[in-house]
Amino acid sequence: MTVIRELMHSSILFWMAWVIIPIIMEIIPTIFDFFILLKRKIRNKQLGELEYCPEITLIIPVYNSADTLYQCIKSVNDSTYDNELIYIMLINNESKDNSFEVFCQCQKDFPDLTINWMNSEQGKSKALNLALFNSYGKYIIHIDSDGVLHPEALYNMVRQFEQNEDVDCLTGTIMTNPAMIDETKGFFKRLLRKLEFFEYCQAFLAGRNFQSEFNSIFTLSGAFSAFRKSSILKTQLYNTDTICEDTHVTFQVRDMLKEKVALCENAFFFVDPIEDLNRLYIQRQRWQRGEIEVMHMFKGRSMRFGKGFISDFVIRLLMYDHTFAFPRMIWYFALICLAFINYPIKLIIESVIIMYILYVIATFLLYICIILFLYREKPLLKYYARKWYLVILLPLYNFMVFWFRFAGIINAIKGAQTWRMKNFSDEWEEFKKVVKKDFLSITTLLEKWKAEVNIDE
Repeated sequence: MTVIRELMHSSILFWMAWVIIPIIMEIIPTIFDFFILLKRKIRNKQLGELEYCPEITLIIPVYNSADTLYQCIKSVNDSTYDNELIYIMLINNESKDNSFEVFCQCQKDFPDLTINWMNSEQGKSKALNLALFNSYGKYIIHIDSDGVLHPEALYNMVRQFEQNEDVDCLTGTIMTNPAMIDETKGFFKRLLRKLEFFEYCQAFLAGRNFQSEFNSIFTLSGAFSAFRKSSILKTQLYNTDTICEDTHVTFQVRDMLKEKVALCENAFFFVDPIEDLNRLYIQRQRWQRGEIEVMHMFKGRSMRFGKGFISDFVIRLLMYDHTFAFPRMIWYFALICLAFINYPIKLIIESVIIMYILYVIATFLLYICIILFLYREKPLLKYYARKWYLVILLPLYNFMVFWFRFAGIINAIKGAQTWRMKNFSDEWEEFKKVVKKDFLSITTLLEKWKAEVNIDE
């Protein structure tokens, strides 16, 4: 027993348990991603100019979008793609504001654009399906009404389709709008938005770029995605049983039709930055819940947790995002508890610092890759490169987002599917009520025991 006790308190076992595991699970895969991205960047050839541009349909869902719709359509009008080849469908899903008046104003201000308004009262998925059946042209492109297109975005996306016949679906590169970030008042809110911008850059120019290499993109972002019309109409279209219909249609295209899904890294779409922590909390929970729902719908496809873990990226994602989420939670709290079982405080602090430095190094490697992928977009490159100091803070931001997503896993298990979710402030208030109630219960119980002891005396 003495030998076992000494081994348990030895620094060798400590480093194996508390440092090597994170290195194997997160740091090494990031380094691997870095080299794959470098290889992809070096190998990518510059696409030639199009000799012919086909007709396309833009589908834009509208729900109380009066504040953003005009700028969205203006960005389409200002794009380099010929307006005469663009057919815009605004799919209104029971808006209560003056979105229709904005549509009318756009018709007057942008006469070269063909813009149609369609009403749908059956939810977003059915509204999108209605638009698909009424679309024209060779390609169908979805964009959200709360964002704006880069002038070259439509052209670059169509060009990638035209010069890569094996690609059937594309997701654009989503970024938060730098201009709106710089205009943000308040230090902490502006910092949150800058970190979100960094996160989006890593998610698309690193994460989805890497996934595109192996046809393993999990979600065609609903904010900006495109399909060959011949491909999307062969699917079961958008599903109404999940809050992440864009993920569901991605699975249909890739796994049911066996077609290729890729990223168009130079087709940029700028969305509004997050309003506050409450909105971030709701957003990440919704994404997590949708991920679980879609995985459940496709669970029969290849759930082989032996061979499947190596060959099937969905199995790996399920393990990393969900199965390993609970050990990670235990790991975080257990690290704190080590101080109470005679582990040296210095050793614990050193391990945390070393792990954090490793996470910063991994983030910096992806930062370099993203700079390489932005080298043709000088304004974006300059904006991103100047925010180098966020590399140091991004691991903390990702740590916070992990807990938001973990809350999404818990709520998905205990709650029914719904688009509306409680925000961080609401759940914090409920947590305080539960703690207060439990504390009062314990206090009441102790008072009863004390009273009984006094009676016995």
